[in-house]
Amino acid sequence: MSVTERLYWYSRLIRLDKPVGTLLLLWPTLAALWLASGGVPDWKLLLIFSLGTLLMRSAGCAVNDYADRDFDKYVKRTAERPITSGKISGKEALAVAAALALISFALIIPLNTLTKQLSVCAVLIAASYPYFKRFFAIPQAYLGIAFGFGIPMAYASIQGLLPVSAWLLLVANVFWAVAYDTEYAMVDRDDDLKIGIKTSAITFGRFDVLAVMLCYGISLSIITLVGLNNGLGKIFLLGIATAALCAFYHYVLIKDRDRMSCFAAFRHNNWLGAAIFAGIAFDYALK
Repeated sequence: MSVTERLYWYSRLIRLDKPVGTLLLLWPTLAALWLASGGVPDWKLLLIFSLGTLLMRSAGCAVNDYADRDFDKYVKRTAERPITSGKISGKEALAVAAALALISFALIIPLNTLTKQLSVCAVLIAASYPYFKRFFAIPQAYLGIAFGFGIPMAYASIQGLLPVSAWLLLVANVFWAVAYDTEYAMVDRDDDLKIGIKTSAITFGRFDVLAVMLCYGISLSIITLVGLNNGLGKIFLLGIATAALCAFYHYVLIKDRDRMSCFAAFRHNNWLGAAIFAGIAFDYALK
């Protein structure tokens, strides 16, 4: 295999061709940076957290594919992933993940000790997530912690502590992740039942659509509370209302449980996250 071909398969391993996953991590992190800084985050922090989000999501994908290498071949959507299809080895995937994690850690060396300590927790959570699908009934909740750990890190890097707002936003992110990743899991439910993987779509059963909508409602309610407590106003609420409309659109997509419609709903969560962040950023900007 040529160097060009190998790099291509590495890019597929870390999902550079699928940026939605990175954006689902980035929007909550950016929102936390804006809220923690009162709407004026340092541009260096924006660069560090944006690159770090991309790197850690990429590393997490590599670890996930390594952990699921014996399961992915039985799932239609994942059968041709780089490790499963034999394009790269499991050891290569782990080496890629380690390299990306080290680069990500190097980015935060200038930041305070609390942020560094939280980054270690973030790595451990991200690396252990794939194995939660073996025994945890709703692994999407654990994913929400992994995907949302940029939130407490953002607060720590700016304020040097972890206020209640940071934890509330992390809880909101857990509920959001359960919502969108349940939509994702609804795509693979038949395959997951055959191979014994646990997902929220299986656990919720016929109440899956209801559970998704409840999780959206709880997440948006918590974010609204945090925003109002931080002095945000009408523009922020407009962003929340737009996000709620996105959630309703997702209901329309998933109510019949069509596989491709559920996948479309998952992907559309990028716009829900963007609406919330835009509401926060523009509210601060126009004060």
